[in-house]
Amino acid sequence: MIRPFLRQDTDAVMDLWLRANLEAHAFVPQSCWLEAEPQVRQAIAQAEVYVWEEGGLQGFLGLSGDYVAGLFVRAEARSRGVGRLLLERAKAGRERLSLDVYQKNEGAVRFYLREGFSVLETRREESTGETEYRMAWRRRDGCV
Repeated sequence: MIRPFLRQDTDAVMDLWLRANLEAHAFVPQSCWLEAEPQVRQAIAQAEVYVWEEGGLQGFLGLSGDYVAGLFVRAEARSRGVGRLLLERAKAGRERLSLDVYQKNEGAVRFYLREGFSVLETRREESTGETEYRMAWRRRDGCV
């Protein structure tokens, strides 16, 4: 079930954030994620975050306004609709969303394209040197 983030979720969210980044972004040095962890911990405390909990935390989505700062699902819960449901929660009441995703994270790119996002631009991410897409979703005619 989807619910708002609670402060006591912080450690579980950060654990999932690190594990999912290491799994999905093997092309980025592990040190990048470890160095970013304190800033991400602070950002999560200030963001609009929703978690999927079913026998423990299975996924979460963080928003900063209309920007999807992150969508992470535990490996065992992937391809079961968790990410789609979290994204639908983010779309609710919004006219648009944007996000950045690494080009090499092909599974995530396919997922976002399936969910109605389109690629707006391709650019090089400064800290890693990796190519990423800026993607956006816009509500059409009152429908998701």
